Amino acid sequence: MEGVVFINDKFVPAKEAKVSVFDRGFLFGDGVYEVVPVVNSTIVDKAPFLQRLEHSLEAVGIRWPHSKERYVAILEDLICRNDLNEGGVYTQVTRGVAPRDFAYPKSTSPTCMAFTMAKDILNTPFAKSGVSVVTVEDIRWKRRDVKSIALLGQCIAKQEAYEKGGYEGWMVEDGFVTEGTSSSAYIIKNNKIITRPLSTAILPGIRRKCLLQLAATNNIAIEERLFTVAEALDADEALLSSATCLVLPVVEIDGHVIGDGKAGEMTKRLRNFYIQMVLKESGSVPAK
Repeated sequence: MEGVVFINDKFVPAKEAKVSVFDRGFLFGDGVYEVVPVVNSTIVDKAPFLQRLEHSLEAVGIRWPHSKERYVAILEDLICRNDLNEGGVYTQVTRGVAPRDFAYPKSTSPTCMAFTMAKDILNTPFAKSGVSVVTVEDIRWKRRDVKSIALLGQCIAKQEAYEKGGYEGWMVEDGFVTEGTSSSAYIIKNNKIITRPLSTAILPGIRRKCLLQLAATNNIAIEERLFTVAEALDADEALLSSATCLVLPVVEIDGHVIGDGKAGEMTKRLRNFYIQMVLKESGSVPAK
């Protein structure tokens, strides 16, 4: 690992970034995390990022390690120190260091950490080629609306999808698609976006929130409801969204070609809407 990492009020070389073996994040997965996109060296989707981090922290009773303004300033400093132009920042907050006991310690300072990841978000080749998805069983806990660092269920599902040749896994519970292992899931039928409604069964995806707002602004029909694997296979288009890909077309599910096997027109429109939004937020000039 290279670059600079922020850990507990210090910026240090990645190889020197360490936490105690008694940190509750290490022992119990007792913490939450976020990934926020960076375009033109600028954090985008900043407001919903802070809102969702606050939701997760409150849900598990961990206090903010810094003010929101200070938190953003730290991430911006980290982006500068790593000379990151495009990609994302991963940040997590754990309950901190304490003797091993399942109950929350009465007084401990949160552990706060962040690092950057360089990635081609705007010009990824997957936007043109599309990606394949494999359905996998959803074996996660019941508070999926909390962005917990305890991700073993997602790791198992992602590995299963990879072993079956998929770019992503769509998790299925009681016959219905919940979400991707690290993304939100959508299908399009008769020019209508269909995606599962928010609840404790799925993460409130930031890209999902922004994408649906963009769709509504552009008079694209939206239906928030559960959908089955069979419906997904019969969809006109399918897509996924996440912090480090924004919007990608899904052209194959479980080996079944979706539509004509190419990125659909609606998906391309939605991705373009999103890209224009982040370019504006980051102060970039759209390429002609």
